[in-house]
Amino acid sequence: MKTRVQLSQRQSQKLTPQMQLAIRLLQLSGAELEREIDNALSVNPALERIEDATPAAVDGSDPFAETETTEFDSDKELPAESGLASPQTDPDWDRLAEPVSLQAHLNGQWRLATVSARDMAIGMALIDALDADGYWTSSYDDIRDGTRFAEPADDDEIDAVRHLIQRLDPVGTACRELSECLIVQLGQMHADADVLDAARTIAGNHLGVLAHKGPEAVAKACGLPPALVAQATGLLKTLDPKPGAAFHTGRTDYIEPDFTVENIRGRWRAKALSASQHNLRISAFYKNMAREARGGDAAYLKQYLQEAQWLISALASRQDTLMKVVQAVAVKQQRFLEQGPLAMQAMTMREVAESIGMHESTVSRACAGKYLATPHGLFELARLFRSGVGDDSGQMPAASAIQARIAAFIKAESPQKPLSDARLESLLAAQGLPVARRTIAKYREALHIPPSSERRRPA
Repeated sequence: MKTRVQLSQRQSQKLTPQMQLAIRLLQLSGAELEREIDNALSVNPALERIEDATPAAVDGSDPFAETETTEFDSDKELPAESGLASPQTDPDWDRLAEPVSLQAHLNGQWRLATVSARDMAIGMALIDALDADGYWTSSYDDIRDGTRFAEPADDDEIDAVRHLIQRLDPVGTACRELSECLIVQLGQMHADADVLDAARTIAGNHLGVLAHKGPEAVAKACGLPPALVAQATGLLKTLDPKPGAAFHTGRTDYIEPDFTVENIRGRWRAKALSASQHNLRISAFYKNMAREARGGDAAYLKQYLQEAQWLISALASRQDTLMKVVQAVAVKQQRFLEQGPLAMQAMTMREVAESIGMHESTVSRACAGKYLATPHGLFELARLFRSGVGDDSGQMPAASAIQARIAAFIKAESPQKPLSDARLESLLAAQGLPVARRTIAKYREALHIPPSSERRRPA
Protein backbone atom coordinates (compact mmCIF):
# COMPACT_ATOMS: atom_id res chain seq x y z
CA MET A 1 0.00 0.00 0.00
CA LYS A 2 1.35 3.39 -0.96
CA THR A 3 1.13 6.17 1.60
CA ARG A 4 0.39 9.73 0.60
CA VAL A 5 -0.11 13.13 2.21
CA GLN A 6 -3.52 14.72 1.78
CA LEU A 7 -4.82 18.10 2.97
CA SER A 8 -8.42 18.46 4.08
CA GLN A 9 -10.55 21.06 5.89
CA ARG A 10 -12.77 20.19 8.80
CA GLN A 11 -14.85 22.36 11.09
CA SER A 12 -15.12 21.55 14.77
CA GLN A 13 -16.31 23.40 17.84
CA LYS A 14 -14.20 23.59 20.96
CA LEU A 15 -15.43 25.09 24.19
CA THR A 16 -13.20 27.70 25.73
CA PRO A 17 -12.45 27.47 29.46
CA GLN A 18 -14.86 30.38 30.02
CA MET A 19 -17.68 28.57 28.21
CA GLN A 20 -17.00 25.34 30.10
CA LEU A 21 -17.16 27.22 33.40
CA ALA A 22 -20.42 28.97 32.43
CA ILE A 23 -22.07 25.67 31.44
CA ARG A 24 -20.94 23.96 34.64
CA LEU A 25 -22.23 26.76 36.87
CA LEU A 26 -25.56 26.93 35.04
CA GLN A 27 -26.48 23.36 35.91
CA LEU A 28 -25.57 23.64 39.60
CA SER A 29 -28.31 23.97 42.21
CA GLY A 30 -28.30 26.88 44.64
CA ALA A 31 -26.61 24.87 47.41
CA GLU A 32 -24.04 23.43 45.00
CA LEU A 33 -23.29 26.91 43.65
CA GLU A 34 -22.68 28.24 47.15
CA ARG A 35 -20.20 25.45 47.79
CA GLU A 36 -18.51 26.19 44.46
CA ILE A 37 -18.20 29.89 45.36
CA ASP A 38 -16.89 29.10 48.85
CA ASN A 39 -14.28 26.84 47.31
CA ALA A 40 -13.26 29.53 44.81
CA LEU A 41 -12.93 32.09 47.62
CA SER A 42 -10.73 29.70 49.60
CA VAL A 43 -8.28 28.98 46.76
CA ASN A 44 -8.21 32.33 44.91
CA PRO A 45 -6.97 35.23 47.08
CA ALA A 46 -7.79 37.73 44.33
CA LEU A 47 -11.52 37.04 44.77
CA GLU A 48 -13.67 38.46 47.56
CA ARG A 49 -17.36 38.51 48.42
CA ILE A 50 -19.43 41.67 48.78
CA GLU A 51 -21.78 41.20 51.71
CA ASP A 52 -24.08 44.19 51.04
CA ALA A 53 -23.64 44.60 47.32
CA THR A 54 -25.13 47.14 45.02
CA PRO A 55 -24.95 46.82 41.23
CA ALA A 56 -22.13 49.36 41.14
CA ALA A 57 -20.14 47.39 43.67
CA VAL A 58 -20.02 44.19 41.65
CA ASP A 59 -16.67 44.34 39.92
CA GLY A 60 -16.82 42.88 36.45
CA SER A 61 -14.34 45.36 34.96
CA ASP A 62 -10.85 44.79 33.63
CA PRO A 63 -8.78 43.46 36.54
CA PHE A 64 -5.71 45.30 35.22
CA ALA A 65 -7.37 48.72 34.93
CA GLU A 66 -5.84 51.67 36.78
CA THR A 67 -7.14 52.03 40.31
CA GLU A 68 -6.23 54.16 43.24
CA THR A 69 -3.50 52.49 45.27
CA THR A 70 -3.64 52.01 48.99
CA GLU A 71 -0.43 52.63 50.94
CA PHE A 72 0.33 50.65 54.06
CA ASP A 73 3.27 49.76 56.24
CA SER A 74 4.62 46.36 55.25
CA ASP A 75 5.69 45.72 58.83
CA LYS A 76 2.10 46.04 60.01
CA GLU A 77 -0.94 43.91 59.43
CA LEU A 78 -2.08 43.73 55.82
CA PRO A 79 -5.42 45.35 54.96
CA ALA A 80 -8.42 43.04 55.16
CA GLU A 81 -9.27 43.43 51.48
CA SER A 82 -5.92 41.95 50.48
CA GLY A 83 -7.09 38.47 51.30
CA LEU A 84 -3.89 37.98 53.33
CA ALA A 85 -5.03 39.45 56.62
CA SER A 86 -4.63 37.42 59.80
CA PRO A 87 -7.45 34.90 60.07
CA GLN A 88 -10.18 35.59 62.58
CA THR A 89 -10.59 33.21 65.46
CA ASP A 90 -13.16 30.57 64.51
CA PRO A 91 -15.72 29.33 67.01
CA ASP A 92 -14.54 26.41 69.10
CA TRP A 93 -16.30 23.69 67.13
CA ASP A 94 -14.69 21.02 69.31
CA ARG A 95 -17.00 22.04 72.13
CA LEU A 96 -20.13 21.21 70.14
CA ALA A 97 -21.75 17.90 71.03
CA GLU A 98 -21.09 15.14 68.52
CA PRO A 99 -24.29 13.41 67.36
CA VAL A 100 -24.65 9.96 68.91
CA SER A 101 -25.23 7.11 66.47
CA LEU A 102 -27.69 4.31 67.09
CA GLN A 103 -24.83 1.83 67.44
CA ALA A 104 -23.03 3.98 70.03
CA HIS A 105 -26.26 4.48 71.97
CA LEU A 106 -27.02 0.74 72.09
CA ASN A 107 -23.44 -0.32 72.75
CA GLY A 108 -23.29 1.98 75.77
CA GLN A 109 -26.25 0.13 77.27
CA TRP A 110 -25.16 -3.34 76.16
CA ARG A 111 -21.75 -3.05 77.84
CA LEU A 112 -23.58 -2.68 81.16
CA ALA A 113 -25.62 -5.85 80.65
CA THR A 114 -24.95 -8.79 82.97
CA VAL A 115 -24.29 -11.38 80.27
CA SER A 116 -21.45 -13.75 79.45
CA ALA A 117 -18.48 -12.66 77.36
CA ARG A 118 -19.79 -14.86 74.53
CA ASP A 119 -23.23 -13.18 74.57
CA MET A 120 -21.55 -9.78 74.85
CA ALA A 121 -19.62 -10.42 71.61
CA ILE A 122 -22.73 -11.69 69.81
CA GLY A 123 -24.69 -8.65 70.94
CA MET A 124 -22.05 -6.19 69.74
CA ALA A 125 -21.93 -7.95 66.37
CA LEU A 126 -25.73 -7.68 66.12
CA ILE A 127 -25.72 -4.00 67.03
CA ASP A 128 -23.06 -3.23 64.43
CA ALA A 129 -25.19 -4.99 61.79
CA LEU A 130 -28.33 -2.86 62.34
CA ASP A 131 -29.47 -0.58 59.52
CA ALA A 132 -30.31 3.12 59.88
CA ASP A 133 -33.89 2.35 60.99
CA GLY A 134 -32.75 -0.12 63.67
CA TYR A 135 -33.66 -3.34 61.82
CA TRP A 136 -31.42 -6.41 61.56
CA THR A 137 -31.33 -7.21 57.85
CA SER A 138 -28.19 -9.34 57.64
CA SER A 139 -27.91 -13.13 58.14
CA TYR A 140 -26.97 -15.45 60.98
CA ASP A 141 -23.82 -16.38 59.08
CA ASP A 142 -22.75 -12.73 59.12
CA ILE A 143 -22.95 -12.74 62.91
CA ARG A 144 -20.99 -15.98 63.09
CA ASP A 145 -18.34 -14.50 60.79
CA GLY A 146 -18.18 -11.41 63.01
CA THR A 147 -17.65 -13.35 66.25
CA ARG A 148 -15.41 -16.20 65.01
CA PHE A 149 -15.89 -18.44 68.06
CA ALA A 150 -14.16 -21.80 68.17
CA GLU A 151 -17.65 -23.25 68.56
CA PRO A 152 -19.85 -21.08 66.29
CA ALA A 153 -23.10 -19.71 67.72
CA ASP A 154 -26.24 -21.39 66.40
CA ASP A 155 -29.33 -19.50 65.24
CA ASP A 156 -31.20 -19.97 68.52
CA GLU A 157 -28.29 -18.57 70.53
CA ILE A 158 -28.10 -15.51 68.30
CA ASP A 159 -31.86 -15.00 68.56
CA ALA A 160 -31.72 -15.22 72.36
CA VAL A 161 -29.22 -12.35 72.45
CA ARG A 162 -31.20 -10.44 69.83
CA HIS A 163 -34.31 -10.57 72.02
CA LEU A 164 -32.33 -8.96 74.84
CA ILE A 165 -31.18 -6.12 72.57
CA GLN A 166 -34.76 -5.54 71.43
CA ARG A 167 -35.60 -4.38 74.95
CA LEU A 168 -32.85 -1.77 75.13
CA ASP A 169 -33.63 1.87 74.43
CA PRO A 170 -35.08 2.48 71.87
CA VAL A 171 -37.35 -0.52 72.28
CA GLY A 172 -37.87 -2.56 69.11
CA THR A 173 -34.44 -2.47 67.48
CA ALA A 174 -32.78 -5.64 66.12
CA CYS A 175 -36.12 -6.89 64.73
CA ARG A 176 -36.42 -8.62 61.37
CA GLU A 177 -39.68 -7.05 60.20
CA LEU A 178 -42.27 -4.43 61.12
CA SER A 179 -44.70 -6.83 62.79
CA GLU A 180 -42.00 -8.11 65.14
CA CYS A 181 -40.92 -4.55 65.93
CA LEU A 182 -44.47 -3.52 66.88
CA ILE A 183 -45.08 -6.66 68.98
CA VAL A 184 -41.87 -6.04 70.95
CA GLN A 185 -42.96 -2.47 71.68
CA LEU A 186 -46.43 -3.66 72.71
CA GLY A 187 -44.72 -5.84 75.31
CA GLN A 188 -43.54 -2.68 77.05
CA MET A 189 -46.92 -0.90 76.89
CA HIS A 190 -49.33 -0.51 79.81
CA ALA A 191 -52.88 -0.84 78.52
CA ASP A 192 -55.99 -2.97 78.90
CA ALA A 193 -55.16 -6.64 78.33
CA ASP A 194 -57.89 -7.09 75.69
CA VAL A 195 -56.62 -4.09 73.75
CA LEU A 196 -53.03 -5.34 73.90
CA ASP A 197 -54.05 -8.81 72.72
CA ALA A 198 -56.02 -7.36 69.83
CA ALA A 199 -53.10 -5.08 68.89
CA ARG A 200 -50.71 -8.08 68.90
CA THR A 201 -53.10 -10.03 66.68
CA ILE A 202 -53.35 -7.16 64.19
CA ALA A 203 -49.58 -6.53 64.22
CA GLY A 204 -48.80 -10.20 63.74
CA ASN A 205 -51.30 -11.11 61.03
CA HIS A 206 -53.33 -8.21 59.64
CA LEU A 207 -51.10 -5.17 59.01
CA GLY A 208 -51.65 -5.48 55.25
CA VAL A 209 -55.42 -5.57 55.66
CA LEU A 210 -55.28 -2.58 58.00
CA ALA A 211 -53.17 -0.56 55.57
CA HIS A 212 -55.29 -1.28 52.48
CA LYS A 213 -58.83 -1.80 53.75
CA GLY A 214 -59.08 -0.17 57.15
CA PRO A 215 -60.15 -1.21 60.67
CA GLU A 216 -63.58 -2.46 59.57
CA ALA A 217 -62.03 -5.12 57.35
CA VAL A 218 -59.63 -6.07 60.15
CA ALA A 219 -62.53 -6.53 62.59
CA LYS A 220 -64.24 -8.84 60.10
CA ALA A 221 -61.04 -10.81 59.46
CA CYS A 222 -60.22 -11.16 63.18
CA GLY A 223 -63.75 -11.72 64.40
CA LEU A 224 -63.26 -8.96 66.98
CA PRO A 225 -65.69 -6.14 67.94
CA PRO A 226 -65.09 -3.01 65.80
CA ALA A 227 -64.76 -0.86 68.94
CA LEU A 228 -61.96 -3.08 70.27
CA VAL A 229 -60.20 -3.03 66.90
CA ALA A 230 -60.46 0.77 66.84
CA GLN A 231 -58.78 0.95 70.28
CA ALA A 232 -56.07 -1.50 69.21
CA THR A 233 -55.45 0.46 66.01
CA GLY A 234 -55.12 3.66 68.01
CA LEU A 235 -52.56 1.96 70.25
CA LEU A 236 -50.56 0.75 67.23
CA LYS A 237 -50.41 4.31 65.87
CA THR A 238 -48.52 5.40 69.00
CA LEU A 239 -45.67 2.96 68.28
CA ASP A 240 -42.48 3.76 66.35
CA PRO A 241 -42.12 1.68 63.15
CA LYS A 242 -38.50 2.89 62.73
CA PRO A 243 -36.97 3.00 66.22
CA GLY A 244 -33.49 3.80 64.93
CA ALA A 245 -34.48 6.71 62.69
CA ALA A 246 -34.14 9.29 65.48
CA PHE A 247 -30.37 8.66 65.49
CA HIS A 248 -29.79 9.48 61.84
CA THR A 249 -26.78 11.74 61.61
CA GLY A 250 -26.77 12.33 57.87
CA ARG A 251 -26.43 15.84 56.50
CA THR A 252 -29.67 17.64 55.75
CA ASP A 253 -29.81 20.03 52.81
CA TYR A 254 -32.76 22.39 53.11
CA ILE A 255 -34.33 23.56 49.89
CA GLU A 256 -34.47 27.31 49.45
CA PRO A 257 -36.19 28.93 46.46
CA ASP A 258 -33.95 30.58 43.88
CA PHE A 259 -36.75 32.71 42.42
CA THR A 260 -40.23 33.91 43.22
CA VAL A 261 -42.97 35.43 41.08
CA GLU A 262 -44.97 38.57 41.79
CA ASN A 263 -48.15 39.84 40.19
CA ILE A 264 -47.45 43.43 39.23
CA ARG A 265 -50.41 45.19 37.64
CA GLY A 266 -51.78 41.95 36.24
CA ARG A 267 -48.48 40.62 34.90
CA TRP A 268 -46.37 37.96 36.58
CA ARG A 269 -42.75 38.98 37.05
CA ALA A 270 -39.84 36.79 38.14
CA LYS A 271 -37.65 37.95 41.00
CA ALA A 272 -34.31 36.45 42.05
CA LEU A 273 -33.97 35.61 45.74
CA SER A 274 -30.35 34.48 45.92
CA ALA A 275 -28.50 36.77 43.48
CA SER A 276 -27.18 39.03 46.26
CA GLN A 277 -25.38 36.07 47.83
CA HIS A 278 -23.29 35.58 44.68
CA ASN A 279 -21.90 39.13 44.34
CA LEU A 280 -18.14 38.91 44.05
CA ARG A 281 -15.39 41.32 43.12
CA ILE A 282 -11.69 41.32 42.44
CA SER A 283 -9.49 42.56 45.25
CA ALA A 284 -8.09 46.03 44.58
CA PHE A 285 -4.98 45.06 46.51
CA TYR A 286 -4.25 42.20 44.11
CA LYS A 287 -4.90 44.45 41.11
CA ASN A 288 -2.21 46.82 42.31
CA MET A 289 0.14 43.96 43.17
CA ALA A 290 -0.26 42.41 39.70
CA ARG A 291 0.38 45.74 37.99
CA GLU A 292 3.64 46.26 39.88
CA ALA A 293 4.87 42.65 39.73
CA ARG A 294 7.42 41.44 37.19
CA GLY A 295 8.43 38.11 35.71
CA GLY A 296 7.10 34.92 37.22
CA ASP A 297 5.24 36.74 39.99
CA ALA A 298 3.29 38.76 37.42
CA ALA A 299 2.22 35.63 35.51
CA TYR A 300 1.25 33.93 38.79
CA LEU A 301 -0.95 36.84 39.91
CA LYS A 302 -2.39 37.35 36.43
CA GLN A 303 -3.68 33.77 36.47
CA TYR A 304 -5.52 34.39 39.74
CA LEU A 305 -7.05 37.61 38.42
CA GLN A 306 -8.11 35.99 35.15
CA GLU A 307 -9.81 33.08 36.91
CA ALA A 308 -11.61 35.49 39.23
CA GLN A 309 -12.83 37.51 36.24
CA TRP A 310 -14.09 34.36 34.50
CA LEU A 311 -16.04 33.31 37.60
CA ILE A 312 -17.66 36.73 38.01
CA SER A 313 -18.65 36.82 34.33
CA ALA A 314 -19.98 33.23 34.44
CA LEU A 315 -22.12 34.03 37.50
CA ALA A 316 -23.59 37.08 35.75
CA SER A 317 -24.33 35.00 32.65
CA ARG A 318 -25.93 32.28 34.78
CA GLN A 319 -28.20 34.74 36.54
CA ASP A 320 -29.25 36.37 33.27
CA THR A 321 -30.08 33.00 31.69
CA LEU A 322 -32.06 31.84 34.73
CA MET A 323 -34.07 35.07 34.83
CA LYS A 324 -35.03 34.68 31.17
CA VAL A 325 -36.08 31.07 31.67
CA VAL A 326 -38.10 31.77 34.83
CA GLN A 327 -39.83 34.76 33.24
CA ALA A 328 -40.77 32.66 30.19
CA VAL A 329 -42.14 29.94 32.49
CA ALA A 330 -44.18 32.53 34.42
CA VAL A 331 -45.74 33.80 31.19
CA LYS A 332 -46.58 30.30 29.98
CA GLN A 333 -47.94 29.11 33.34
CA GLN A 334 -50.02 32.21 34.12
CA ARG A 335 -53.18 30.14 34.68
CA PHE A 336 -51.32 27.88 37.12
CA LEU A 337 -50.01 30.88 39.08
CA GLU A 338 -53.49 32.37 39.33
CA GLN A 339 -55.61 29.24 39.85
CA GLY A 340 -53.31 26.51 41.18
CA PRO A 341 -52.11 23.03 40.09
CA LEU A 342 -55.45 22.12 38.49
CA ALA A 343 -54.79 24.79 35.86
CA MET A 344 -51.19 23.83 35.02
CA GLN A 345 -50.61 23.94 31.28
CA ALA A 346 -48.57 21.59 29.14
CA MET A 347 -45.18 23.14 28.41
CA THR A 348 -42.02 21.81 26.81
CA MET A 349 -38.45 23.01 27.13
CA ARG A 350 -38.31 23.49 23.39
CA GLU A 351 -41.18 26.00 23.55
CA VAL A 352 -39.43 28.00 26.26
CA ALA A 353 -36.07 27.78 24.46
CA GLU A 354 -37.59 29.13 21.25
CA SER A 355 -39.35 31.97 23.07
CA ILE A 356 -36.11 33.27 24.60
CA GLY A 357 -33.76 32.41 21.73
CA MET A 358 -31.74 29.73 23.51
CA HIS A 359 -30.96 26.08 22.93
CA GLU A 360 -33.15 23.46 24.54
CA SER A 361 -30.16 21.95 26.37
CA THR A 362 -29.46 25.35 27.96
CA VAL A 363 -33.02 25.50 29.31
CA SER A 364 -32.66 21.95 30.61
CA ARG A 365 -29.47 22.83 32.49
CA ALA A 366 -31.04 26.01 33.82
CA CYS A 367 -34.05 24.18 35.28
CA ALA A 368 -32.18 21.34 36.97
CA GLY A 369 -32.20 21.76 40.74
CA LYS A 370 -33.65 25.31 40.69
CA TYR A 371 -36.76 26.10 42.75
CA LEU A 372 -39.50 28.65 42.24
CA ALA A 373 -41.67 30.00 45.04
CA THR A 374 -45.26 30.41 43.81
CA PRO A 375 -48.53 31.35 45.54
CA HIS A 376 -49.28 27.60 45.56
CA GLY A 377 -46.05 26.36 47.10
CA LEU A 378 -42.44 25.61 46.20
CA PHE A 379 -41.87 23.91 42.83
CA GLU A 380 -38.76 22.68 41.07
CA LEU A 381 -38.62 24.39 37.69
CA ALA A 382 -38.27 21.07 35.89
CA ARG A 383 -41.61 19.92 37.41
CA LEU A 384 -43.44 22.72 35.63
CA PHE A 385 -42.58 21.19 32.25
CA ARG A 386 -45.23 18.60 31.48
CA SER A 387 -46.83 16.87 28.53
CA GLY A 388 -50.54 17.45 28.27
CA VAL A 389 -53.94 16.34 27.09
CA GLY A 390 -55.91 18.53 24.69
CA ASP A 391 -59.30 19.65 25.96
CA ASP A 392 -62.35 20.87 24.08
CA SER A 393 -61.25 24.51 24.35
CA GLY A 394 -57.93 23.89 22.62
CA GLN A 395 -55.96 24.27 25.85
CA MET A 396 -53.38 21.67 26.89
CA PRO A 397 -53.66 20.96 30.62
CA ALA A 398 -50.52 19.30 31.96
CA ALA A 399 -50.52 15.67 33.02
CA SER A 400 -50.00 16.82 36.62
CA ALA A 401 -53.19 18.89 36.36
CA ILE A 402 -55.09 15.79 35.21
CA GLN A 403 -53.62 13.88 38.14
CA ALA A 404 -54.77 16.63 40.51
CA ARG A 405 -58.30 16.36 39.13
CA ILE A 406 -58.28 12.58 39.56
CA ALA A 407 -57.07 12.96 43.14
CA ALA A 408 -59.80 15.52 43.83
CA PHE A 409 -62.52 13.22 42.44
CA ILE A 410 -61.29 10.29 44.55
CA LYS A 411 -61.00 12.42 47.69
CA ALA A 412 -64.67 13.38 47.35
CA GLU A 413 -65.92 9.88 46.49
CA SER A 414 -68.16 7.79 48.71
CA PRO A 415 -66.17 5.14 50.64
CA GLN A 416 -68.98 2.66 49.99
CA LYS A 417 -69.07 3.41 46.23
CA PRO A 418 -65.56 4.39 45.11
CA LEU A 419 -65.09 5.70 41.59
CA SER A 420 -63.90 3.19 39.02
CA ASP A 421 -61.47 4.17 36.26
CA ALA A 422 -64.36 4.07 33.80
CA ARG A 423 -66.35 6.49 35.96
CA LEU A 424 -63.32 8.78 36.26
CA GLU A 425 -63.04 8.71 32.48
CA SER A 426 -66.65 9.93 32.22
CA LEU A 427 -66.14 12.67 34.81
CA LEU A 428 -63.06 14.00 33.04
CA ALA A 429 -64.82 13.86 29.67
CA ALA A 430 -67.66 15.91 31.17
CA GLN A 431 -65.07 18.61 31.95
CA GLY A 432 -63.83 18.57 28.37
CA LEU A 433 -60.84 16.32 29.02
CA PRO A 434 -60.90 13.15 26.90
CA VAL A 435 -58.46 10.86 28.72
CA ALA A 436 -58.16 7.14 27.96
CA ARG A 437 -58.98 4.69 30.74
CA ARG A 438 -55.52 3.12 30.71
CA THR A 439 -54.01 6.62 31.03
CA ILE A 440 -56.23 7.26 34.05
CA ALA A 441 -55.02 3.99 35.58
CA LYS A 442 -51.41 5.04 34.98
CA TYR A 443 -51.98 8.45 36.59
CA ARG A 444 -53.80 6.85 39.53
CA GLU A 445 -50.91 4.45 40.11
CA ALA A 446 -48.45 7.35 39.93
CA LEU A 447 -50.42 8.94 42.77
CA HIS A 448 -50.17 5.67 44.75
CA ILE A 449 -53.96 5.33 44.80
CA PRO A 450 -55.22 1.72 44.76
CA PRO A 451 -58.02 0.61 42.41
CA SER A 452 -61.66 1.06 43.41
CA SER A 453 -61.98 -2.56 44.60
CA GLU A 454 -59.35 -1.90 47.29
CA ARG A 455 -60.76 1.51 48.25
CA ARG A 456 -64.25 0.20 49.01
CA ARG A 457 -65.21 0.41 52.70
CA PRO A 458 -68.22 -1.36 54.25
CA ALA A 459 -71.10 0.81 55.41
